[in-house]
Amino acid sequence: MAAIGDKIPSITLSVMGAEGPEALNIADFCAGKKVVLFAVPGAFTPTCSAAHLPGYVVHADTLKAKGVDAIVCTSVNDVFVMNAWGNASNAEQIVMAADGNGELACALDLVLDAEGFGMGKRSCRYAMIVDNGEITALNVDEGGGLDKSSAESILALL
Repeated sequence: MAAIGDKIPSITLSVMGAEGPEALNIADFCAGKKVVLFAVPGAFTPTCSAAHLPGYVVHADTLKAKGVDAIVCTSVNDVFVMNAWGNASNAEQIVMAADGNGELACALDLVLDAEGFGMGKRSCRYAMIVDNGEITALNVDEGGGLDKSSAESILALL
């Protein structure tokens, strides 16, 4: 599993741009910045939509006031779903990045096996602080919890 001190892997995610889907290499994006990156098992799923993403929406200004340059939400969903979820959640200050094939989740060894729920392989629920490409904090939630990866938990680390 990813650990504090590791470099964020050079994985290409997808984001929705003005002209349609665009590639976003997460390592390049994090270079020279302090980034809060959090992952959810699925867009529009209950805990993710009711609490996880909304917490980051509410606290986006506070995170940025504490020196965070960007907030990135990722999930093993396609770019169209991530874009629609961001729009439905008023997440204008958050980069909604699709990890469509689960490549980032795999590279970080943070894969959730949700096959028993008919959802295949997904990302674990986690949040990390990436400072100039280096993981400086990593909080992973077990089971259905949201205690470690919430916006409030990350704020306490800044």
